[in-house]
Amino acid sequence: MKKTVYIRFTIILLIVGFMLAVQYNTVQNPETRDTRDIWAIRQELSKETETHSELLSEVYMLDQTILKYGNKVSESAAFALEDTVVQLKEDIGLVDYTGPGLTIKVEPSLESIALGQPIEGISPDLLIRLINEINRFKAKDIEVDGKRIIYSSPIRDVNGKTTVNNIPVRNAPFTIRIGTSTYDEAQKMYNQLEASTIGDDFYIDNLKLKIGEPEQIIRISAYDQPVNNHFLKEVPEGES
Repeated sequence: MKKTVYIRFTIILLIVGFMLAVQYNTVQNPETRDTRDIWAIRQELSKETETHSELLSEVYMLDQTILKYGNKVSESAAFALEDTVVQLKEDIGLVDYTGPGLTIKVEPSLESIALGQPIEGISPDLLIRLINEINRFKAKDIEVDGKRIIYSSPIRDVNGKTTVNNIPVRNAPFTIRIGTSTYDEAQKMYNQLEASTIGDDFYIDNLKLKIGEPEQIIRISAYDQPVNNHFLKEVPEGES
């Protein structure tokens, strides 16, 4: 009789202990809920969709390059390689650009002119922010005051003067030219820049942005300085 009582008491204790353990785990690890509103979630989804689209475009371009090699290998592998080198030079900015885009003029603000304030040069931080904003809207090529921007272009303050590619940028007014992949992209960039708040930052520095209408043809000169290669080495002909 006592043995049966002990068994029942042990079973009851096991059940109670299991219930307490489950309750403790629930308190320690509450279920997290997404408290964002529907618009925030839709914006996040839109960004992810755009990123996915860009990745698919890059994959398509790589597939086309591989297909090009396969089609031309019987004709001339050297020709296919040369074609790829030309494309890479265009992507980097080592050749002149002619195509759709738009022009931005950086001018002194009307207030600074009316008050007779001295015209100051654009600061490196403000110029970098503008270029980042332009790149965010998918610019293909950029030229600042006649200086081509590439992946390694330094923008810094040298003796109180803003420089691009180690060449000083003139005080306002000066011009920024932007190349895009298509005319539609230029139109889209124009609308986005018009709606951007970047112009407010220029007013603080007594400058203003005058964004020109999209154009079918603009010209941007090639990068005209040596390109430093720290990791690539030329293989002598005949070696593999």
